[in-house]
Amino acid sequence: MELEERLNDVRSHITAAETRGGRSAGSVQLVAVSKTFGADAIRPALQAGQRTFGENRVQESQAKWPQLKSETSDIELHLIGPLQSNKAAEAVALFDVIETVDREKIARVLADEMKRQAKTPRLYVQVNTGLEPQKAGIAPNDVAVFVAFCRDELGLAIEGLMCIPPADENPGPHFSLLAKLAKACGVEKLSMGMSGDYETAIAFGATSVRVGSAIFGAR
Repeated sequence: MELEERLNDVRSHITAAETRGGRSAGSVQLVAVSKTFGADAIRPALQAGQRTFGENRVQESQAKWPQLKSETSDIELHLIGPLQSNKAAEAVALFDVIETVDREKIARVLADEMKRQAKTPRLYVQVNTGLEPQKAGIAPNDVAVFVAFCRDELGLAIEGLMCIPPADENPGPHFSLLAKLAKACGVEKLSMGMSGDYETAIAFGATSVRVGSAIFGAR
C-alpha cells in the first residue's frame, strides 16, 4: 500500500470514529508523525493534502522542515517529544505547537523565549497519566496547579493537554482521565491517541491524534 492509500485509510477511520462518537465531521485533527523520516518520505503526504505533522526532536526537525515549509506555506508543525531547555529557542522559532510542556523550568524558558522572539506557538501540558517514572509529564494531581502557574505567573496560554498511556495498559482509562483533567482546568484541546489506539482516543474526546507508523510505515 502506498503512503497516500495509508493516509486516506487513517482519515477514513478517523471520520468513522467521529461518527460513532457523535462528533462533528472534521473535529479531530490528524497529526502525521514524521519523526525519523526524511523530506523525501514526507513530500508524498504533503502532495496528498496533509498539512499537520509531529516531530520528536528539535535538531532532526531543523534539518528538514525549514526547506519543506518554504515549499509549502500552510504547514503546522507540532513538537511531540521531550524538550530540553537548551533547545527552547530553536523550538519556539520552528514549531507552531509545543505539546510537551512538562515542568516548571521549561515553562519559564518558553515564556522568556516567546517574549524575546515575539512568537507564540500554541502550548499543551504533557500529563503522565500512568505515573511512569521513566516518562515525562505532570502528575495528574498536579495538573490544575501547573496550568494555573503557567497562565497566571508566566502569562502562557495553555491550549490543551497531551498524554501517552502506558504501553501495556488499556488506554481508555488514561484518555478518560485526561478529558476530566482538561475539563477541570478549562482546557479545550486533547492530544491523545497514536497508531494503535487513536479510534479509542476519539471516543474519549481527543481533538487531535498523533499517527505515525500507520501512515509512514515501520521505522
